[in-house]
Amino acid sequence: MNIFKIKINFEEADHESVELPIAEGESVLDVCMDNGIELQHNCGGVCGCSTCHVYINKGMDNIQEISDKEEDFIDRAVNPRINSRLGCQSVVIDGDIEVTLPDQSQFLGH
Repeated sequence: MNIFKIKINFEEADHESVELPIAEGESVLDVCMDNGIELQHNCGGVCGCSTCHVYINKGMDNIQEISDKEEDFIDRAVNPRINSRLGCQSVVIDGDIEVTLPDQSQFLGH
């Protein structure tokens, strides 16, 4: 199993960027959950909502291709962009990536 790097940036001003290992086959959501980084995932990480929405800044070619189902959920996300993906579906296949997590305080119950 190959190990790569993920750099996680935050829209929230009081959070500093972190760089962590990410294994081949592991998702952005997995890394966040394993490292105590808050990334909403109301559906449990099964591509059933849009709450784990992230922005892929670098390494889009290093994650699995987007599915039609994921595209549908991204359309429902808050502030989607051309580089939007779902954290649960952003599975590393080959190489380092850099992501930005949207402000998580926008979710109810936070």
